[in-house]
Amino acid sequence: MTTTPSAQVIPSPRDPYARRKTTRGNYELYSWVFMRASGVLLIVLIFGHLFVNLMVGEGVHRIDFAFVGGKWTSPFWQVWDLLMLWLAMFHGTNGVRTIINDYASRDLTRGILKTLLYLAFVITVALGTLVIFTFEPCPANADPALLASICFE
Repeated sequence: MTTTPSAQVIPSPRDPYARRKTTRGNYELYSWVFMRASGVLLIVLIFGHLFVNLMVGEGVHRIDFAFVGGKWTSPFWQVWDLLMLWLAMFHGTNGVRTIINDYASRDLTRGILKTLLYLAFVITVALGTLVIFTFEPCPANADPALLASICFE
């Protein structure tokens, strides 16, 4: 079969990636495995979080400043919530990174979007970690009705 100048040639699906040499090794494979493992662990962490916060005791009606303050006095719940925050952020950032790689066709656009994504990741993880570990359940001059029972022991 001969081709004429007016005939369209369908490019190979891998052509956009031909210009980029694979120097990162198995990064995408490890990223894929991480998404599966972190997803399973996140399911356990999130359902444990929901069960304790919504099903045990009075349920959603007891969630207030005092509840969170009392919960975060325990290193167990600090680590639990920290793991949930970090894993959710790594998992989500990795997923959005993959979407950016798939749909942003220009290198400049891809770079800007990834920079904004990583900046949002760093800010959220840093602030969330600070809140979890520097949270003061018994602030001075607070309304006693809002404080956790541990503040009066």
